[in-house]
Amino acid sequence: MDDCLAARIRLIGRALTGLYDGALSGHGLTIAQLNLLAALGAVGPCPPSRLGEVLQLERSTVSRNLTLLVGHGWIEATSADAKGMRTVALTAAGRAKVESVMPAWRQAQREAAELLGPAGVTAVREMAVGLGYPPGA
Repeated sequence: MDDCLAARIRLIGRALTGLYDGALSGHGLTIAQLNLLAALGAVGPCPPSRLGEVLQLERSTVSRNLTLLVGHGWIEATSADAKGMRTVALTAAGRAKVESVMPAWRQAQREAAELLGPAGVTAVREMAVGLGYPPGA
């Protein structure tokens, strides 16, 4: 397992997630939740399945995080039925939350870049583009 790329990537991912989550902890959300808020702000009102496609997340992960974000008033279900939320949208409070956490996110971004080093940052960006994720995704 010493050479397992999946294990190494997961370790790096957990380290970076912990760094960002630590920076955001005082704001009451995680990097996963911030990514969901930011994606919803970029995509606009959409079905939860669309957010899953954009962020490459399983339905249960999207659903769990959306429920938490609705509870905070950062997103709203603009249409729903017996099966759940059909369309969700970022609220004004959600936009304000994203803006309020940006200084902490920027600090975490600087720390992550320092941890990875310039070559690591470039490698991560190039790998993402190589996997079909546009720059900035």
